[in-house]
Parts: sequence; C-alpha cells; structure tokens
Amino acid sequence: MTTELDSSLIADYLLDHPHFFEEHAELLSTVKLTSPVMGRAVSLQERQMEILREKIRVQELRMADLMRIAQENDEITSKFQAWSRALLLTRDAADLPRVLVDRLQEIFHVPQVTVRLWNLGPTHADNWATQEVSEDARIFANGLAAPFCGPNKDFEAATWLDDASSVKSLAMLPLRVGAAPEAFGLLVLGSPDPNRFTADMGTDFLTRIGETGSAALACLLR
Repeated sequence: MTTELDSSLIADYLLDHPHFFEEHAELLSTVKLTSPVMGRAVSLQERQMEILREKIRVQELRMADLMRIAQENDEITSKFQAWSRALLLTRDAADLPRVLVDRLQEIFHVPQVTVRLWNLGPTHADNWATQEVSEDARIFANGLAAPFCGPNKDFEAATWLDDASSVKSLAMLPLRVGAAPEAFGLLVLGSPDPNRFTADMGTDFLTRIGETGSAALACLLR
C-alpha cells in the first residue's frame, strides 16, 4: 500500500533538517524543476540561481528608481533655492509680486503664473497684483488648507492668467500669514497640459512654495 505524502509535511521535514541536501548532495543535480524563465526542466541548483538573479534584478530596478527620485528631488531643491534667492535679493518690496511670478515661471518652466493680493497696506494698494478679486474668490482662497490641483473648471482664478482659454489644469496656492484662517492672496499656476496639475499629485512641494511666497509677500500687508 502506497502512502501519499502531503507536500506540506515534506516542506516541514526539509525545514527541520537543513543538512538534508548536504547528506544527499546528488539530489541537487537530479531533482528537476520546471523553469518559468527557460521553459524547460532544470536542476534545483539552476532554479535557485534563477531565483537569485530575479531578486537581484528587482533590487537593481528598485535602486535605479530610488536614484531617479533622488536626482529629481535634487533638481527641485536647486530650483527652489534659486527662486528663494531671487526673492531675498529683491530690494524694493513693491517688486516682490513680479519677481515671485516671473522667476517661478522661468525656473520651474510653468507656462503661466500670476498672483492676486488683497488687504495690502496703502503704500502698495496700487500694485498690479491687487487687481479686482471677487468675494467668492477670496472665500475660496480662505477655504484652501492646501494647494488645489486639478482641471480648470472655469475657475475665476484662471481668468487672471494671460491666456486663460488655453489652461487645462491649475494649481492654486493660498497665501496666508502662518496659520491664519484668512488668506491674503492666491498664487495661480496654469498649464495647457491636463496632466501637469492633477488631483492625485503630491502637493508637499507646492505647499513649500506657497509658504515661502507668503513669507516674502507678507511685508506688503497693512
């Protein structure tokens, strides 16, 4: 009578007896396994090598991806530093909105950028960035706890851009002093590419841009 062995029992036995293949080394070359890579039966040793090669390949791909991300982050950091430096070198406070917008557009290659500010001091009340903003737009800015990214659904802020009709996606960054509940402005980035600013993209970097821009422009407030 032949007793059918359970495969799990065999596996447990081999785990409990790690020296089994040392005592029966001839099995390493005689046991044949089906190789999904080579499409034929291979020895246990060859199969182990295939598994190791696959693990190494996966690790290499993961390392390459991490290096790519690190390089991209380094490039973003360099651009952010250049933009921040431009703001710090601006001597006339009245020039800050223009420098902020122009350098952001130039350094980060954003097709269209603009900003609107309100509640500025009397000295800066006639700054170009204080053009009319509706109460609805101000309420919208106040309600943003983080940058908005997504398709342009006829937002008022999109009409502030030079070529509003070409804008397919937007990023709108509220400008506020610290954790103040009310915003004093809205920084708007627009692109004809519908995938440039999407609802599922990360906004950590845009948040830093908003915070830095807010800090730079706060000196214009009354």
